[in-house]
Amino acid sequence: MIEKGHPSMRIAILQSTSPSSFSMKVYARNIIEGLRTIHPDWEIISLSPMISASPGGGSVRGAIDKYYKRYWHYPSSFQQQTADIFHIVDHSDGHLIPWLKQSGKTVVITCHDLINLVQPQMYRGLSLAPAISMNTWRWSVHRMQNADHVITVSSNTARDVVQHLKVAPTSITTVPNAVSSDFRPLPRAEIAAFRQQHNLPPEMFCLLNVGSNNPRKNVSAVLQVMKILKERQKPVHFWKAGSNFDAEQYEFIDTHQLRDCISYLGKPDDSMLVKLYNSADVLLAPSLYEGFGLTVLEAMACGTPVITSNVSSLPEVAGDAAVTVGPTDYPSMATAVEHLRQDAEFRQHLIDAGLERVKAFTWLNTAEQVAQVYQHVEQSISKAS
Repeated sequence: MIEKGHPSMRIAILQSTSPSSFSMKVYARNIIEGLRTIHPDWEIISLSPMISASPGGGSVRGAIDKYYKRYWHYPSSFQQQTADIFHIVDHSDGHLIPWLKQSGKTVVITCHDLINLVQPQMYRGLSLAPAISMNTWRWSVHRMQNADHVITVSSNTARDVVQHLKVAPTSITTVPNAVSSDFRPLPRAEIAAFRQQHNLPPEMFCLLNVGSNNPRKNVSAVLQVMKILKERQKPVHFWKAGSNFDAEQYEFIDTHQLRDCISYLGKPDDSMLVKLYNSADVLLAPSLYEGFGLTVLEAMACGTPVITSNVSSLPEVAGDAAVTVGPTDYPSMATAVEHLRQDAEFRQHLIDAGLERVKAFTWLNTAEQVAQVYQHVEQSISKAS
């Protein structure tokens, strides 16, 4: 816990320069709210880049305008700001660090993952010039070497930062993400009504996968599991929420006649997502790489059992409250689904373990640990001077 009698501080939270980075906005908002709750005497300011999607869409002019705002206008706009700590919440904004350091400012940055360095084959360039985007991103994240301290959301990401960016372990603190209190078990009547609304019979066992369709999410593994379960004549349905299946995956679905047991439910808001977690029987999250793996905690908070991968950060997030398997071991995933479907006692054990595990992952706990990092950095700089 933070000691009483701590000095008042002025903290500047630098919002993400990516207008589409919803997860970074959620992180920043919850850190700010948590800090203001824990330290009402601290002054917490939020600096926003005001970078929106360019009217030119994917035009060269639009791309140039975006780069100008992100790499010149936004950094130069806060050089006159004063704060004890400047906290960059998005590791992709490491390019802001030189601007801050040349003005003598103290900088903390949060690194959520280094997927583009760890598994570059998973990168899909969605910009007008993907090579430029990738090289610019690499340059930005390498600037983390110059931060006064790096916060990572998992120990796995901390190891990646040490290995790929050569940051000293003493300059890194792991502070896990958290799950919103909105994610909670719902009344059975509400769950039954939601399943009925989506034409899912009460006896049908339902798998859920939430998130993008980036290759690292390994959504194709869920389809392989569905194929195996159909061959074993097990009545199971699969809900996909987030990004839709790609053409290759739809071809697999049609080839193995899985259309009748798969539903794509679009991109849900938080309210809809809570209902999805509650109404599904298991979250199947077989990612090949996660910097943290928030969907695991969200499902647990809703009382939904979890089957996830035994790689990257997922085992440390899941703990002993989930089934972990190799992300390409499709038969074992299918067997785990069958086990949960047939063994009510084991299923209840995972539900109880998950609900207990998420109690430690609150945004107040996260904000308190972040505040401790600020104080540590301030004390270290004071001693050095």
